[in-house]
Amino acid sequence: MFKPAFVVPVYQHGNTLAGVLDSLRGMQHEVIVVNDGSDDYHAEMIRQSCEAVGVTLLERESNGGKGAAVIDGIRLAKAQGYSHAFQLDADGQHAVERAREFLVQAEHHPDAMILGYPRYDSTVPIGRRIARWLTHVWVWINTLSLAVRDSMCGFRVYPVDPALAVIDAGVRSRHMEFDTEICVRACWRGIKIINLPVEVHYPREGHSNFAMWRDNARISWMHTRLFFGMLLRSPCLILRRLRAFARDCASG
Repeated sequence: MFKPAFVVPVYQHGNTLAGVLDSLRGMQHEVIVVNDGSDDYHAEMIRQSCEAVGVTLLERESNGGKGAAVIDGIRLAKAQGYSHAFQLDADGQHAVERAREFLVQAEHHPDAMILGYPRYDSTVPIGRRIARWLTHVWVWINTLSLAVRDSMCGFRVYPVDPALAVIDAGVRSRHMEFDTEICVRACWRGIKIINLPVEVHYPREGHSNFAMWRDNARISWMHTRLFFGMLLRSPCLILRRLRAFARDCASG
């Protein structure tokens, strides 16, 4: 049974969460907000925003990172009987109206991960584009495929059971690099990836939780770990690609 819920990790975005939740009201699906140890000022705004629209709020005692918050949200979705978790960032950068298209694809392909890839407007910083492109290259190397168009977009649908299987099998990242690691490991396990576009806007007054030096260091270490993991799995990954190529040739 297809039963999705939105999972919204939030840290220090109490001022933008209300707008995100308001945009989700027309979707008619449950929402789980995970407060990842925000300070008292933002925590109070987060509580008020959740109470105003009647959504579930899970409060972590301390900040554990975006990945930790998303994992807790997916586990709560599982405990509450949801089949899919639609991860949506709380900073208001993504075009929420795209969610309907993502949910349609998730219902038609219940075991697939539906990943957003950004369509940027002129507000995107050039440094962010370059950094993302470098990560894309590493993901293509570490999966030996082009299946994942963008591994960092915080607008995606996880099939709950397959996602938890990937997480429990060895996802180590608990911060910003989580989004990428789970994509790579999902590819390793043969989980189908569907990529869909989503418009992204970077408000000038917006606040990002991405710490340039700290998070880039974490991402670099993650790519290093995954590279050696890819080398161990490369015979199986190459064989899978060859079989897929043979099937395509036979059907074509």
